[in-house]
Amino acid sequence: MKKIFILTGESSGDHLASKVIYKLKKINPNVKYSCVGGSYLKSLGINSIFDLKEITYIGFTSVLFNIFKIRNRINKTVKEVIKFKPDIIFSVDSPDFTLRVSEKIKKINPSIKTIHYVAPQVWIWRENRLKKFKKFLDHVLLLFNFEKKYFDKANIKSTFVGHPLIEKKNKSKIDLSSLISKNKKIISIFPGSRDSETKVLLPILIDFIRLMNNKFNNYLFIFHATNENNKEIKNFINSKNLDNVQVVSDENLKSQILSESIFAVAKSGTVSLEICNLQIPSIIIYKINMINYFIMKSLVKVKFANIINIINNKEIIPELLQKECNAKEIYKSVVYMLNNPDFMISQINACNKTLEEIRSKTSSSDEASLILNNYLIS
Repeated sequence: MKKIFILTGESSGDHLASKVIYKLKKINPNVKYSCVGGSYLKSLGINSIFDLKEITYIGFTSVLFNIFKIRNRINKTVKEVIKFKPDIIFSVDSPDFTLRVSEKIKKINPSIKTIHYVAPQVWIWRENRLKKFKKFLDHVLLLFNFEKKYFDKANIKSTFVGHPLIEKKNKSKIDLSSLISKNKKIISIFPGSRDSETKVLLPILIDFIRLMNNKFNNYLFIFHATNENNKEIKNFINSKNLDNVQVVSDENLKSQILSESIFAVAKSGTVSLEICNLQIPSIIIYKINMINYFIMKSLVKVKFANIINIINNKEIIPELLQKECNAKEIYKSVVYMLNNPDFMISQINACNKTLEEIRSKTSSSDEASLILNNYLIS
């Protein structure tokens, strides 16, 4: 029986991996799996060798303070992979963890195929990494078509499979009437998946909601959590005595709620593509400690944090970063946009145009699963 070891480094990667493996199980059920993953892969019957939270750190200082723990987990993963004897390592995103494991494995056993999904963003920073990747990556699956020129130049095999968050979906609708009062308008809030993000952003977002409640009484604020941080976010919000705030973590429910929202406030990240795909006006927020921020600013080659803004080289989705990421600025931006429908329509139109330019004609998970299966049967 063929074997695949799946490497992820955070909840979003776990989610993406599960979509691909779900499709692969349908076309090739005779595969054995092990992983570093979370609840999404677990729902497919694939248990992780340790809790994903043990390696989910953000920022240079956080990584530095936990460097020995991270190294320990990398070495443990390498040992488990070698013991498992896979035919393929399927790594997803989180390159500072997943690709370090793949690199070590390839040195020990060059016959194991290494396939990476979600290319490291060499077009934003550290392009020189490509020379290193060429030594141990067999195939890179790209989310954006403009990435291919970088990997072609480095002579690394790559395939544009598209981004799963911008696929056109035809999901059955869920009745939300039992959850949401008809006289309430939904504002969706995405506080992030990492503990280090939510600890910073939750207090700011709660203060923003209080400012909104002082002026308006017709909004329902719904926090989109992951299965991993759902409990922590609920506990935090329940302690604040706000009766127009809810937390959801079910994927189908989240998607339906977002589609019926009038606005979204989202932590900078790939979720903004899903928001754009559903044509919901939004703003982006983000805040990390100043040391990490200045290090990052010195390394990145782009002016913006959001992918839509990066592609267009201008601010289509407002970004409130660092000192601007505070309750008053979020409140001012949200109220301004809600009071200016022409601005929101203009944003949605610009996002639609951008998505059409980068959208794949096929399903990302379908394409990725077919490539994995071709390696299994070759």
